[in-house]
Amino acid sequence: MPNEHSAIYVFNSHSDAEEAIKSLGKSGFDVKKLSLIGKGYHSEEHPIGFYSTGDRIKSWGGIGAFWGGIWGLLVAPAVFVLPGVGLVAMAGPIVAMLVAALEGAVLVGGISAIGGALSMIGVSKDDVIKYDTAVKADKFVLVVHGNAEEIIRAKNELSSSRAVVDLQ
Repeated sequence: MPNEHSAIYVFNSHSDAEEAIKSLGKSGFDVKKLSLIGKGYHSEEHPIGFYSTGDRIKSWGGIGAFWGGIWGLLVAPAVFVLPGVGLVAMAGPIVAMLVAALEGAVLVGGISAIGGALSMIGVSKDDVIKYDTAVKADKFVLVVHGNAEEIIRAKNELSSSRAVVDLQ
């Protein structure tokens, strides 16, 4: 992906991640260039299942309202059961990279499937471990894809967000 860059943010809650995505969208940023990775959040309800309706995935139970809203904004929604992580929901360009990582068997040296996808966009192995750990700890990882100008615009927009990590 020539001239493609990324910035990665970690959020402690689904509401903080959702607020960041909506903020970027309202500022005119192309939300199709955003990826979100997360397991969900703790509540007394748990998702019962997921189903596809054409190009949209819907869920019922627990986190349905959150992921339903996010999947209405972002492209390529998907749900995976990953060894060592469990049920992971994601959307955006990172989904294709995760599938490529799984199909291409690029997972070497103890890197997870999520780590393999992140390494495909140039994330260092040390940072991959941090983001993988964040997902396992029920945090939400937002990846902003774009050219250098778009990344700067997104960083400016998200400078006041509740991101806990911005390593890029």
